[in-house]
Amino acid sequence: MVQTISALGLPEGQPKTWHSLEIAEAIADLETDLETGLNSVQIKQRLAEFGANELTAKKSKPWWWKFLLQFNQPLLIILLGAGLVKAISGSFVNAGVIWGVTTTNAIIGFIQESKAEGAIAALAKAITTETTVIRDGKKLRIQSQELVPGDIVFLTSGDKVPADLRLVQVRNLQVDESALTGESVAVEKDTRALKTDTPLAERKNMAYAGGFVTFGQAMGIVVATGNATETGRISQLMERHTDLSTPLTRKFDKFSRNWLRVVLGLATLTFVAGLSYKNLQEALEAAVTLIVSAIPEGLPAVVTVTLAIGVSRMARRHAIIRKLPAVETLGSATVVCSDKTGTLTENQMTVQSIYAGGHQYTLTGVGYAPEGEILRDDKLVNLNTEKGLQECLLAGLLCNDSHLENKNGKWVVVGDPTEGALIASAEKAGFSQSHFTKKMPRLDAIPFESDYQYMATLHQTPQGKTIYIKGSAEAILKRCTLLQKIDGQTHPIDCVETFRQTIIEREVNIMARQGLRVLAFAKKPVSNQQMTVDHEDIDTGLIFLGLQGMIDPPRESATKAVQACQEAGIQVKMITGDHAVTAQAIARRMGIHKNGSVLAFTGAELAQMDQQELAEVAEEGVVFARVAPEQKLRLVEALQSKGEIVAMTGDGVNDAPALKKADIGIAMGGAGTEVAKEAADMVLTDDNFASIEAAVEEGRAVYRNLLKAIYFILPVNGGESMTILFSVLLSRELPILSLQVLWLNMLNSITMTVPLAFEPKPQNVMKQPPRSPNEPLLSASRLKRILAISLFNWIVIFGVFEYIEYTTGNINLARTMAINSLIAGRIFYLLSISQLIPNLIAKMDGTIQENVDIPAIAFGIVGAIALQIIFAHVPLINDVFSTAPLSFQQWLFCLAVGSPMILWSAVVNKIDPPN
Repeated sequence: MVQTISALGLPEGQPKTWHSLEIAEAIADLETDLETGLNSVQIKQRLAEFGANELTAKKSKPWWWKFLLQFNQPLLIILLGAGLVKAISGSFVNAGVIWGVTTTNAIIGFIQESKAEGAIAALAKAITTETTVIRDGKKLRIQSQELVPGDIVFLTSGDKVPADLRLVQVRNLQVDESALTGESVAVEKDTRALKTDTPLAERKNMAYAGGFVTFGQAMGIVVATGNATETGRISQLMERHTDLSTPLTRKFDKFSRNWLRVVLGLATLTFVAGLSYKNLQEALEAAVTLIVSAIPEGLPAVVTVTLAIGVSRMARRHAIIRKLPAVETLGSATVVCSDKTGTLTENQMTVQSIYAGGHQYTLTGVGYAPEGEILRDDKLVNLNTEKGLQECLLAGLLCNDSHLENKNGKWVVVGDPTEGALIASAEKAGFSQSHFTKKMPRLDAIPFESDYQYMATLHQTPQGKTIYIKGSAEAILKRCTLLQKIDGQTHPIDCVETFRQTIIEREVNIMARQGLRVLAFAKKPVSNQQMTVDHEDIDTGLIFLGLQGMIDPPRESATKAVQACQEAGIQVKMITGDHAVTAQAIARRMGIHKNGSVLAFTGAELAQMDQQELAEVAEEGVVFARVAPEQKLRLVEALQSKGEIVAMTGDGVNDAPALKKADIGIAMGGAGTEVAKEAADMVLTDDNFASIEAAVEEGRAVYRNLLKAIYFILPVNGGESMTILFSVLLSRELPILSLQVLWLNMLNSITMTVPLAFEPKPQNVMKQPPRSPNEPLLSASRLKRILAISLFNWIVIFGVFEYIEYTTGNINLARTMAINSLIAGRIFYLLSISQLIPNLIAKMDGTIQENVDIPAIAFGIVGAIALQIIFAHVPLINDVFSTAPLSFQQWLFCLAVGSPMILWSAVVNKIDPPN
């Protein structure tokens, strides 16, 4: 932990690695006293200097400023300018409509981006609690916000750690720091000074804010409070990454800039050409009309609606989207960086392997539920003949300080997860903890201590008093002189050293290579007069009972989802605070690999790499273990520097900065902390990695539908712009006015384009590799499509206008029929790019089974026709938009003119297939 204590005699800015200091040094640097604590004067001074022990967020921009920033987009600025030109020239209705369109788009963007930035508040909740301290020589209970550096804090089982502490006294202390470090089991603490470069997850003499004491007691000195804690540092990392930039927004920005250059160039050409034969007012009208026609005003609204529909579809598949652009981003993901504990795994320690009586056993079932079987050689065991197995299970059940509870239909451990796994394994054999604790009551115990690496309990059994011991294999084996066989008989270990090295140690190594945490079990009968147990009682003469290997196992559904992601060309990488061996074993089990290999790197190794080396390692590596929060952030940045679109999953406080920085952050809704949820773009309601695959599928479908929307809308803008430009160059009347353009681009385009958002996903969407992150929004084939359809639209608008004006002399009628002919062509074009007709054909011949969503396209077409009837036949609209009513024959004429689009679009679909 790095902290500056300038008021306490340290040079300003001097870093302190508190875990590397001896206790006496820490006490001296903090000018405190273990017996009396701080006095009231010191507390007041330090509170004034360091502030309250709470996290503070940067002051956010006011809402009105955020709203004004929505106008800071090139295309909207041009529209605002066009409206200003119309207002100056006296066309206030036109100006009002143009400004209304830009304001509508700004409101949509403001609503979309006004998601509450509550991550810092959630972090503050994570460390707010009451705590016991000693001040002025008295023990007090105070709010954690009142703590200052130098305070002496007492911890006991069930406490939340209130600040970063340098531990000075511990008694069997275990702290769950999984939310901060990713470590899947509680960490055993001690007070010994450590090396300066010790990773965060291995600093056993420190207790960090937000941790939870699962066992034991301790006393510590506060070394950091508020934003200076490790949790606070995470909040600061998050503040540096608050802006959401996704591949979609970046592509739209690039598209907007390029389109802007084209629009300004054409508008300038139109204005200059107009001045050659028209007055200034008419030249300005032509230029403004071209600007309004060339800018796809309805596109932002269509994009928002399309993404919102994607949000709804994902919600039905257990993925809640918090930020709209994340819908498309997930569909373009090339890498998923996943936390291990609770995301890929069950977050429930489970015994999977036992070695007892000279035989190996496997256990089925997952988690703490007492459901599963014990097998030997893939056959169900008969416990009556497996006395050695019985004793091994019984030792794990009795030498235990935890218990299991069924809460709301889910089994949970009250106490240490490792002990919970031992209880569950015994109960799979039919051993009830409550029954055996009554039948074989505990008389005394030696709690687990890291110095001894074992726990022992003395019990009154039907056969007499017995000590049961559990601990590390090394600590137990050296004390054993007897071995219990499968029949329950004990035999001397003839060649002790050879036996340990060749048999039992081989079993330990086999389990360890599988990523299992291995515990050894032993017992020792004692005289009936013995009432207590001490370390001397178990120094020698123990009977070796067996080994139990446990792991936080992979989720079965997550394993399938990982395989599906890899088949879809998406790399999966495991980033965890857990041990490298365990993480690598889990990765192998789940089939996570890169070109068949499972390369693993530790946080210590990553810390020695420069950015270029890290980028190469991030690309080739599969497992990244013992990783600190800032290293998770660096890994995400390194992958992004290689052009990857990164999705990051996580559930802990330690994941929050990386969740923010990733192209899409994915938090767990059930097991996830509030901090992770607030930092994420997407939350999985079922905590199931498999839901990510479903969300990727929906995201890819959303992107396809967005592309359809774009190349449905832009040809109208292209046709309108060509019409204006060529009319001016040919010295003809404008076939379409600026207000009529806005009617087409906003009302009609939105009505006809939104149904494309309901298009079903193609059958092969997850069989294709991720699209290239560098793929432009408008590829060469899409540009050809847009130009071809724009040319058809120009011919229709210009041709119908010239013909009707020439034959009738009614310019308003000519413009109305030109626009309605364009709409008729658009209806045929909509049907040509939709999956409606191909799906209906496939439905009839039995190729697909699901229902085809006919109403969406049908409603869009009916809505467009209704709008055009209003456009032509409502007197108020006629006056405002300069339109005229049509006869039935004239409507049929418009339909006939638009019908060649059927053949034209069929040719275009050969060049650029829409589905």
